[in-house]
Amino acid sequence: MIFTKYSNAFRWIIIIASFAIVSLILWKTYEFFQHFKDEERTKMENWSFAQTDLLKTDNLNFDLGNLPLKVITSNKTTPMIKVNQDGSYEYNNIEDNKVKDSISLNKLILKFKQENVPIKVKLDGKVISTIYYGNSPLLNKLKYYPLALFLIIFLFGAVIYFFYRSNKNATQNKLWSGMAKETAHQIGTPLSSLIGWTEILKSEDINPDYIVEIEKDIDRLQTITERFSKIGSVPKLEVLDIIEETVNSYDYLKTRSSKLIDFEIKVPNDEILVNLNKQLYSWTIENLVKNAIDAMKGRGKLTIEISQLENNVKVSVTDTGKGIPKKDFNKIFDPGFTTKKRGWGLGLSLTKRIIEDFHNGKIKVLQSEIGKGSTIQINLTRAF
Repeated sequence: MIFTKYSNAFRWIIIIASFAIVSLILWKTYEFFQHFKDEERTKMENWSFAQTDLLKTDNLNFDLGNLPLKVITSNKTTPMIKVNQDGSYEYNNIEDNKVKDSISLNKLILKFKQENVPIKVKLDGKVISTIYYGNSPLLNKLKYYPLALFLIIFLFGAVIYFFYRSNKNATQNKLWSGMAKETAHQIGTPLSSLIGWTEILKSEDINPDYIVEIEKDIDRLQTITERFSKIGSVPKLEVLDIIEETVNSYDYLKTRSSKLIDFEIKVPNDEILVNLNKQLYSWTIENLVKNAIDAMKGRGKLTIEISQLENNVKVSVTDTGKGIPKKDFNKIFDPGFTTKKRGWGLGLSLTKRIIEDFHNGKIKVLQSEIGKGSTIQINLTRAF
């Protein structure tokens, strides 16, 4: 209980601490990079001083113990180009193909100037040459270390996020599944009583039409019970005519909806076979129709249309309601999202789960315009 109460605070403490640690590592990496860069400049300055000392001496016979010569020959890593006053140049630790002509040479010099400030070699107060040098291979690798660190941290954070989200979704799914099954169980008891009372009423002198309507509603309650009992388990799919199943749901909803709603259905003449779960598919149509009616505030035109293109079957529900803002096209299928004053925001999220998880289809807002209406489309694959 205590952990649950303060879990949000713990989460923020961990985030802030992680940010502080990462910032410290990056700062120390930057300091080390700058320190290493300063050392390389010192090394190149010493190299330029050695050049000057060599030019000053009159003795041209150097032995291996000569200090300036040792300094000059010690540079094995730092790429450099020495441009003399007369235009000639020398280079060290650079591949020959990178200085094959004046264009590539000038590009390399420009690159080195951006990486480090050139060093002037002077003799008797006059500049006799200029040294352009770049970062050593080790320094270049060190430069990309923070990026690698960021990538590692990002991947680590992504793994934690997806683990947390999957765990949360799994917990929510178990909760909703348990609630759905319990609801189905609770409905079962009064439903059995209603069936018994209906049989008793049949023996009484009651208008048979009343009995027929009562039986329809009992069948409806049985269908609802089956729907809830299937939540949380893998439903069985059958090869059914999607036109027939859609028309059945349409007819039931039409007779029990406001007379101010102008219902219209457009379907092909030939049957279209699709792998469906009858109860869950009718639940989908019911949710879409009820949302459309709510969007129209009980007055308007509602159209259900079925079309097919090669292997795809499209079921579209169009209303003349208030419309959906484009930014909410995907949000309306999120659990808990609703624009109604009263509502749990579960209808369309269940619809999405039924179509995409159980029927391997797709559902989306095909088009919507504020004040003119919306079209939500289901896309399923034909069965052969």
